[in-house]
Amino acid sequence: MYSLRTHGLCLKDTTLQLPTSAGSNYYKSRRNGRWVSPKAAVIPNFHLPMRSLEVKNRTSSDAIKSLRLITAIKTPYLPDGRFDLEAYDALMHMQIVQGAEGVIVGGTTGEGHLMSWDEHIMLIGHTVNCFGGSIKVIGNTGSNSTREAIHASEQGFAVGMHAALHINPYYGKTSLDGLVSHFEAVLNMGPTIIYNVPSRTGQDIPPPVIHRVAQNANFAGIKECVGNDRVKDYTDNGVVVWSGNDDQCHDSRWDFGAVGVVSVTSNLIPGLMQKLMFGGKDPSLNSKLMPLIDWLFREPNPIGLNTALAQLGVVRPVFRLPYVPLPLARRIEFVNIVKELGRENFVGEKEVQVLEDDDFILIGRY
Repeated sequence: MYSLRTHGLCLKDTTLQLPTSAGSNYYKSRRNGRWVSPKAAVIPNFHLPMRSLEVKNRTSSDAIKSLRLITAIKTPYLPDGRFDLEAYDALMHMQIVQGAEGVIVGGTTGEGHLMSWDEHIMLIGHTVNCFGGSIKVIGNTGSNSTREAIHASEQGFAVGMHAALHINPYYGKTSLDGLVSHFEAVLNMGPTIIYNVPSRTGQDIPPPVIHRVAQNANFAGIKECVGNDRVKDYTDNGVVVWSGNDDQCHDSRWDFGAVGVVSVTSNLIPGLMQKLMFGGKDPSLNSKLMPLIDWLFREPNPIGLNTALAQLGVVRPVFRLPYVPLPLARRIEFVNIVKELGRENFVGEKEVQVLEDDDFILIGRY
């Protein structure tokens, strides 16, 4: 006989004995009309020992809730399509020096959807190892597969990330109860920001779902892209919100109660975005930044950002397909925007230049 008595399971004569309470609760719940997932033969709370970085960087959701400027950091590439870690480290250093408090690693902007999971976890670990003492590292470990999201989050926390970013299941959409079950499963891994961007997922996460999962101690808040009316709905009810829209983040922060922004634009002008989030209401500065923000998002992100950083000379002009650079007319427009705002407000030290079509490298196999 082999016994796992400490976990409530006993294997005897090859017959699996399930805890009676699990089965009785399941049938009671059915009689009461409330569906709950039946208990499987799973050993609860059975995990590998925590790695040293997981212990060192273990943080509470409260430490995440106070972050005002979180940059969705760009992932730069070498000409063969591999990560350009030298350029990445330079970008990270500029974010820290100019006041960003957190970074999203491998998000939409960082092209996590174009990475293998090995690449993804490696980049999270690299960011933690090099910069985790100076900035909060939030790994995008979300997936439309709950199994993958759990596994990636376990790995991300094992290499030391401070929090996870999770999207709702896209394409293979689920019900509202399914959304709650998905988020509850990943919230058990550690501090978590939920990301609502219906334009990409095809499904809105409505407030009733968030209010249900917000009871979990690991729920840090929501990155919300629907608009400021939704932001106000949450903040009026004590839910922490980051604006997911750079063009709305000033008003979200100062008029609707958002704690800050998860920003794309701060890849380019971290100092000005820091001032927008820290310096009090400043409609003049907000208006001054609108031409740049409008330029960045006329095509799906991160096309504009990738083009801009290449023209600033801080990353190589290498694109992983299916992303391609903006056309020449738009590249010329960006140079004029930089001159208008002042080159000194942008990352990097090289002069901004108009790149020609032949300067860009497009990688299909990476």
